[in-house]
Amino acid sequence: MNDSKTNEHKGAGHRSRLRKRFLENGIESLLDYEVIELLLTLGTPRKDCKETAKEIIQRFGGLYEALNTPVTDLIQIKGVGPINVFGLKLFQEISERLAKEQIPKKMDFRSDKVIIDYLKKWIGREQKEHFVALYIDSGGHLIKEMTISVGILNSSIVHPREVFEPAISLRAANLVIAHNHPSRSVEPSSEDREVTKRLVETGNILGIEIRDHLIVSKSDYFSFKQQLLI
Repeated sequence: MNDSKTNEHKGAGHRSRLRKRFLENGIESLLDYEVIELLLTLGTPRKDCKETAKEIIQRFGGLYEALNTPVTDLIQIKGVGPINVFGLKLFQEISERLAKEQIPKKMDFRSDKVIIDYLKKWIGREQKEHFVALYIDSGGHLIKEMTISVGILNSSIVHPREVFEPAISLRAANLVIAHNHPSRSVEPSSEDREVTKRLVETGNILGIEIRDHLIVSKSDYFSFKQQLLI
């Protein structure tokens, strides 16, 4: 006699309870490995994924790190197949897109905290260095944000012309330049300092103030202005 319960895998009840907890209380009610576990179940409907999820978190260090791990590394975990990886990467990309779309475009950028929070959401999670500029009007509102370059920051890539031509055409009162550190350490390098000095000097000549140069990660930041380096 084929009873549906006898055909259930041993983790079916646990999986059902996880789903119910998520639906009732949201993702904050789940541990990191439980989030990964639920994502794995989308591609493995009849297998207990708990131990695989724990191994992923243990190996890579946390939910953020696991989701940002390259596909080639994820696929090396026993029990993780192409469909599982697809689910993990899809969740990562959807989360990042939603985070960016939730950033309001008309904000009061007179507040340093607003600017820092904005940049953390925009580029703080990126896995490559993004050098960006925020062009701000005389009322302290964002006119436009622009990505100037993607890749390792150096003075040959970040040319003053690329930064200040938009500022002139947009009639920006001032601007904030920023970049992220994928390493999550926000201490400025010698190249960061050199690029900052060069751009500030150019701004002084053109009469366009660079309010700050910020280095951001997902959860931290470094302000050249606050450290009196501008």
